[in-house]
Amino acid sequence: MADNGKGTAAGAGEGRVIRVLLVDDHQVVRRGLRTFLEVQDDIEVVGEAADGAEGVDRTEELRPDVVLMDVKMPGTDGIEALRKLRELGNPAKVLIVTSFTEQRTVVPALRAGAAGYVYKDVDPDALAGAIRSVHAGHVLLQPEVAGALLSQDEHGGAGGRSGTLTEREREVLGLIADGRSNREIARALVLSEKTVKTHVSNILMKLDLADRTQAALWAVRHGLTT
Repeated sequence: MADNGKGTAAGAGEGRVIRVLLVDDHQVVRRGLRTFLEVQDDIEVVGEAADGAEGVDRTEELRPDVVLMDVKMPGTDGIEALRKLRELGNPAKVLIVTSFTEQRTVVPALRAGAAGYVYKDVDPDALAGAIRSVHAGHVLLQPEVAGALLSQDEHGGAGGRSGTLTEREREVLGLIADGRSNREIARALVLSEKTVKTHVSNILMKLDLADRTQAALWAVRHGLTT
């Protein structure tokens, strides 16, 4: 198969197909997403779910790489589904689908473990790029959400512990906030990926954070972005 550039952003996945689950209560939306994504050489839609509870069950059953999840759904919404997936320790990257007017729901979703978000009117190519990006380990943060984070203090308790980070850990944290994967951080700082993983683990432990998404949010709030 000729290289059409589609798999470039998914380099961290060693070229394998990215398995995606669609979670949205509107069948027309799911159908439209499936129609577009199924023409991508490096993306496979492995299933669908009509609400958050079904989305959790299907994620556990199918073990997709990326879950494309709506926020507002009847019954269990996207944020509650995210929290449940975190409790279960499911490794799938969750990409939230939202509208511009739902910014207030984006921040809680990111707090709950989402790897990023896209708007419902996103350009199809940008959607595919976002899926590849989160699969590769990036965190998708837009300026308006970063601004919302700066105005909140939900995790302010960690602020007093910033002094416990070493200079190298602060550098790593800043690069996490810029959306860099461990591989990219290793290249930027001339370190091994194993060393970067150790730094990330230390950062999460010292700041009492659950994952690199929370670390990225924390870094944005405390001005550690590069």
